[in-house]
Amino acid sequence: MERQRTFALVAQDCLARAGELRTAHGVVRTPAFMPVGTAGSVKGLAPWELARLQPEMILANTYHLLLRPGVEVVERLGGLHRFMGWHGPILTDSGGFQVFSLARRSKLSEEGVEFRSHVDGKAVLLTPEGCMEAQRKLGVDVAMALDVCPPLPAPPEVLKEAVERTTRWAFRCRKALPPQEGPLLFGIVQGGLDLQLRRQALHALQALDFDGYALGGFSVGEPPQAMWEAVGTLAPELPADCPRYLMGVGTVRDILEAVAAGVDLFDCVIPTRNARNGLLHTSCGPVVVKQARYRFASTPPDPHCACPTCKTVSLAYLRHLYLAREAAYVVLATVHNLHFYLTLMRQIRSAIIEGRFAELRRSLLAEPAAAVEAS
Repeated sequence: MERQRTFALVAQDCLARAGELRTAHGVVRTPAFMPVGTAGSVKGLAPWELARLQPEMILANTYHLLLRPGVEVVERLGGLHRFMGWHGPILTDSGGFQVFSLARRSKLSEEGVEFRSHVDGKAVLLTPEGCMEAQRKLGVDVAMALDVCPPLPAPPEVLKEAVERTTRWAFRCRKALPPQEGPLLFGIVQGGLDLQLRRQALHALQALDFDGYALGGFSVGEPPQAMWEAVGTLAPELPADCPRYLMGVGTVRDILEAVAAGVDLFDCVIPTRNARNGLLHTSCGPVVVKQARYRFASTPPDPHCACPTCKTVSLAYLRHLYLAREAAYVVLATVHNLHFYLTLMRQIRSAIIEGRFAELRRSLLAEPAAAVEAS
C-alpha cells in the first residue's frame, strides 16, 4: 500500500526549506528542533513547563522505555502521550545507538541484537519486528527503523556490513509497520563519511517508500567540518517530498549548516545537558554560571531573551542555585536553554518564508565563534 503524503513544503529559500509534517497529534512546522525526552521526560521540566515552550515535537527513546518502565506498562496506561502528560507529536528513536553505546555485552546477528540491560542486567533481544511493535504500542507519531550504529572511525568492511544489515533490517521494519498502519516510519541512512556507501543505502531505502529519511551516524567524533560537508552533499539528495532528519545534532553552527543544505528536523541533548552542567546559551554567547564574575550580576542571563527565566531572576541568583545544588536551578536553566533553541528555529523558519535565510545565517555566523560553536 502506498503511503499518503504527510509532508508539504511551505517555502524554500535556495536549499533551505520550511514545511509542515502532519501527524496524529498535530502539525509539525519545520525546520524544527526536538527537545530530548529520553525516558518519557525532558529532564528538569514538568509537562506544563514543556507545553509553555511549545516545541513542535519531542523525542523519546525506545531502548530506555523498553527497559523501564516497559512498553506494556505505557500501553496499558493509555500510551506515551497520556503517560507523560504531553499532547503534541512524539518521535521515538529506535534505540539502536543506545544498544551499542549503553548495553552490556551486546551480540549482533541477522535476527537482531541481543544485549544485557544496563538497568538490571537482564538479557534482551531487540529485533526489527520487535522494535516496530514496541513503538506501535507506545502510540507515538513517528517511529524510527532499527539500525546498526558502527563505531567511528571504523574499517571499510565494518562500515559496509553495518550499512548492509541496516538496509536489510529496514525492509523488515517496513514489512512489520506497513504504510497507513500505526505511526509514520522513517528510514535511517548510515555510512559514516563514505558518500558512495550512503548513496547506496539511500537508493535501497527509497524503494520502501518511508514517510521520512534520517541521516544517522553523524556527530560521533568526526571533525565538524567533515560532517558539514557530508551533510551538505547528502541532504539535497534525500527525497524532496519527505522530511529530512539529521539525528543527534547539534550546535547552532551545525543547525545553520544543515538547514542551508535542506534538513528539516533536529534533536540533541546539548541545550538540556548544558543547562544541568551550568552553561547557558545566550544571544551574547555562552554563559558559565559558576564563574565568580557573576556573583553580583543583577541582570538576567540574556537581556534580549523573553523566556520566563530571564524575565524573573538574575544571573547572580542562578549562580547561587547552581553552587548550592538546588533543583530549581535545573528547571530555570533548562527553560532558558530550550527557549533559546526553539526561538532560533522559529527565526530560521520565518527567514526562509521571507526569503532572507542567507542573511540570517550570515549574521549568526558573524557572531563570536565561541557563541556559535558552543551553542
